[in-house]
Amino acid sequence: MERAMLGVSLSDQIRNEEIRRRTRVTDIAQRVTKLKWQWAGHIARRTDGRWGLKVLEWRPRIGKRNVGRPPTTSGK
Repeated sequence: MERAMLGVSLSDQIRNEEIRRRTRVTDIAQRVTKLKWQWAGHIARRTDGRWGLKVLEWRPRIGKRNVGRPPTTSGK
């Protein structure tokens, strides 16, 4: 879309950075990454007991689960 705004094609061999500089359009991937980290900081500072902080501190188990049905706890 940005190339269409400037009227250039891929054969013109203009870098994306140059196109974004000319059109003054921000890179969406960088913006999403920045907003994600801002949100994580916002959630980490909350102290009202909601589950967001627990999710940020949670560590998934390492390795793979065993295959099959887990053993029963009744001892039969």
